[in-house]
Amino acid sequence: QKAEGRRQKAEGRRQKAKGRRQKAEGRRQKAEGKKLNVGLVGGGNISDTHARAARAAGLNLVGVFGDNHTRTRELAQRYGIVAYDTLDALVVQSSLDLVMIGSPSGCHAEQASTAALAGCHVLVEKPLDISTARIDQLLQTVERAGVTLGVIFQDRLKPDVVAMKRQIEAGDLGTPLLATGEVKWFRPPEYYAGSRWRGTWALDGGGALMNQGIHTVDLLLHLVGPVTRVSGLVATRFHKIEVEDTATAMLEFENGALGTIDVTTAAFPGRPRRLQIAGSAGTLRLEGDHLSGTNAGSVEQASSPVVTDVSAHVRIIEDFVDAVRHRRLPVCAGREGRRSVEVVEAVYRSAREKRPIDLRQG
Repeated sequence: QKAEGRRQKAEGRRQKAKGRRQKAEGRRQKAEGKKLNVGLVGGGNISDTHARAARAAGLNLVGVFGDNHTRTRELAQRYGIVAYDTLDALVVQSSLDLVMIGSPSGCHAEQASTAALAGCHVLVEKPLDISTARIDQLLQTVERAGVTLGVIFQDRLKPDVVAMKRQIEAGDLGTPLLATGEVKWFRPPEYYAGSRWRGTWALDGGGALMNQGIHTVDLLLHLVGPVTRVSGLVATRFHKIEVEDTATAMLEFENGALGTIDVTTAAFPGRPRRLQIAGSAGTLRLEGDHLSGTNAGSVEQASSPVVTDVSAHVRIIEDFVDAVRHRRLPVCAGREGRRSVEVVEAVYRSAREKRPIDLRQG
């Protein structure tokens, strides 16, 4: 009887998984050739960016859920959509095809899992979550549900970054030697003081490196390749927060190149992000979003936490929609999004344990 009970439970789980996959496939077929319906998770600045970009990409906004009900209602009124009191109420809408998550980072994996189990495709703001353990659980859930998961690392599709990637893959730089990333930004104290989650281990997962620097970590991985070993230092030098506002790390890449990354949110007045990759046959340098020799933009654009130009987000959304429709991986799929969090975790661990961390050893 016990064996029969276990068999029935296992069969029940298989049937549920089959039902989720069928629901996801139904939504995928509906997505082909139609305007996709999008739900937003989060009521803050980044969800407003998602809303603007989704509309610019030709998608249809239908609803939003956020823990801050006041800001969520304001966002809903601004875009003429429904504000839902719970995430479950949003994702069960039969017309919903895609959920875009812009909540605090420590909520991402759990909320993405809820959306995936409801049969929705999921596009998540960076980082995918604040721990690889949670991300691994999410990846399993997404696979069972049969939906598409993507991460918003919009820098990957900025024109000059695309050009850098093309040149590196073509071998124009020769043997990769050194890769350096600098994120010397400034956030005023109220940036943290006015938020319940920024600058906390529980919801931000770290500070300058996990939140602001992770875009540059992702670009280093995207352009140079996997990191195998890190040595890191972190400090809280200026802001009254429980996590770091300053971090530095040395990186060893799988292809033999060496690298460094320096990140802070306390460097006044804030400068554009810089990324440089040196090889035996050439060097590429990105200032802000532009290759060396072009205008790097103003300091305000380089350091402001509010996104004014949503064109890069539009490209990410268009790529994701195309991935859903053609059953391919988006430019930054879930497993790709995991890599930057793994590196950041290793930097934090190195700083705590005062020793290099080899990522190949887990």
